[in-house]
Amino acid sequence: MITVNLRPDLKRKRARSPLQGVLEGARGLGTKIKDPLLLASVVSWVGVLGWLGYVVVGTTSELNALEPRLEETRAEQKRFKAFLVEKRHQETIRDSLVAQIGVIRTVDGDRYVWPHLLDEVTKALPAYTWLVDMGHAAPAVAPVAPAQPADAKADSTADEPFVSPSTVFNVNGRTVDIQAYTRFLRQLEASPWITDVTPVSAQTVVEKERPVTAFTIRATYRQADSAYIRTVPLSESVR
Repeated sequence: MITVNLRPDLKRKRARSPLQGVLEGARGLGTKIKDPLLLASVVSWVGVLGWLGYVVVGTTSELNALEPRLEETRAEQKRFKAFLVEKRHQETIRDSLVAQIGVIRTVDGDRYVWPHLLDEVTKALPAYTWLVDMGHAAPAVAPVAPAQPADAKADSTADEPFVSPSTVFNVNGRTVDIQAYTRFLRQLEASPWITDVTPVSAQTVVEKERPVTAFTIRATYRQADSAYIRTVPLSESVR
């Protein structure tokens, strides 16, 4: 096919790409704007708007990613809040029980002191030896302990078992065998409930026309270790 150019003074326009058109428009804009400060301001505003768009898009995507974690954290907070409320309730019950147990120990702590003493003295008593009397004795003066703050004293005694004050007692007896007297001293010292066994006096007296050794022993009651304490039920069914 033969093409004839009827207007030879005009050149054929070439097809242009869109990018080339944008570049030419930018160049034309640059030629139209004569003030460089205005051009710098326009470029700056374009950069700021682009940066703000990037920040908004990034923040939105990050917020969308953190929303599931926020819901999970709220659920855990509700669960731990319920746990803390229950824990405080249990601690209140525990403190009430500890206070009641402390009162019971204060009232009932020294009820079985003398039964323990009588039982241990009876077990330690050798043959041909008998007791005349047994009772309280004046305790030795103990050194004064340094004062403690009220808070420290309350913390130290909150969980400790009740310990009754030291009970000092005298044992007056008779024996026809001096070796039985020394054996009685050793057996008292071996008791886990008795400490500070001290012979006060031992002399020969005549009773019912027979010479016997009259002795006085002083000792102190102490709380035995739990390994030596045996508990029994108050009542047992008998078949």
